[in-house]
Amino acid sequence: MAVTPAVDLGPATALTCRECGHTRDLGPFYACEECFGPLEIAYDFGDVSRAGIEAGPRNIWRYRGLLPVPAAVAETPNTEPGLTRLVRADQLAEALGLRRLWVKDDSGNPTHSFKDRVVAVALAAARELGFKVLACPSTGNLANAVAAAAARAGIRSAVFVPSDLEQQKILTTAVYGGTFVTVDGNYDDVNRLASEIAGEQEDWAFVNVNVRPYYAEGSKTLGYEIAEQLGWRLPDQIVIPVASGSQLTKIDKAFQELIKLGLVEDKPYRVFGAQATGCSPVAAAFKQGHDVVRPVKPDTIAKSLAIGNPADGPYVLDVVRRTGGAVEDVSDEQVVEGIRLLARTEGVFGETAGGVTVATLRKLTETGALDPEAETVIINSGDGLKTLDAVAPVVAPTANIAPTLEAFRAAGLA
Repeated sequence: MAVTPAVDLGPATALTCRECGHTRDLGPFYACEECFGPLEIAYDFGDVSRAGIEAGPRNIWRYRGLLPVPAAVAETPNTEPGLTRLVRADQLAEALGLRRLWVKDDSGNPTHSFKDRVVAVALAAARELGFKVLACPSTGNLANAVAAAAARAGIRSAVFVPSDLEQQKILTTAVYGGTFVTVDGNYDDVNRLASEIAGEQEDWAFVNVNVRPYYAEGSKTLGYEIAEQLGWRLPDQIVIPVASGSQLTKIDKAFQELIKLGLVEDKPYRVFGAQATGCSPVAAAFKQGHDVVRPVKPDTIAKSLAIGNPADGPYVLDVVRRTGGAVEDVSDEQVVEGIRLLARTEGVFGETAGGVTVATLRKLTETGALDPEAETVIINSGDGLKTLDAVAPVVAPTANIAPTLEAFRAAGLA
């Protein structure tokens, strides 16, 4: 589609290929015209200070000077995600034998997952680039976020998901009233279809396809917030769930930007990736010492991580190897136990992706891959109410009694 000549995307200056370094003007482009590598945003950051950030809105737009969005972005209708709580998880740390542990709980976002962050940035960029419809292929959380953001902005949404998605995520997308299509196939099939539709529907901004470079930058705000909430410092270690891999690579990018801007001390940190065994192509590549990620057919209860051909997989490998981290995977049974462990120790009910992260944290600690004495942050990327089927078979009321004191006593509940 035609690009408006005067594009205001804040500090963003160009699109740069992650493979060959070729640069092109800002626009609705996601693949390099020279080598077909993925494009990302290049910036010319102005005067960014801790005080300036802290004086900003209590959402991701406090970091607008570090994002590819118009300067006045906070003044347009949006879901205002971000600044979710960082929970000091002493009881979970004790259960796992860790010294200090934090949970970045992104279930507090407007549609209860981190996807609200990336969609808000994608929407801001899409508006500036002249798109009329906000769209996406999704494993569920992104569908929720796109449908809600479009409703709030007063524009049309069009989302496509696998037909075997959790019922909770289907309902919490359909309620917003946009175009909602279920597709007989896995996420990779849905993503391929969305790419084909994007080639025909020029006014449709598929957030994770034709405006992906802008969308992906929203995950940086997780890294910014963690550093700010820790008192403007970086953790020693961080464990991040891996689906496409973009969240992990962008949190690392955020840490690197904060260091270069002098907003945090330059110090070593280690990045770890977490996958479910039923969809663990990045973990498999890491363990085998490969640089190429071989696609797999997903088979796991962690549907939000069920991307068999992760676009950022090779870059995840680059980050974890550069920082001295690792990518590990855990079984569905371990995922469920991870959900329950986080809930009973910290009162945080995470979705299956959160269970993957907690279970991976436990495994990394038990195998010695992760330092139990180092300060650690883990990401809970979504709300457990989205994936109730995962825990339904293993949780139940303690007892069912008559409404009498005698029944209470007989049940031995005191």
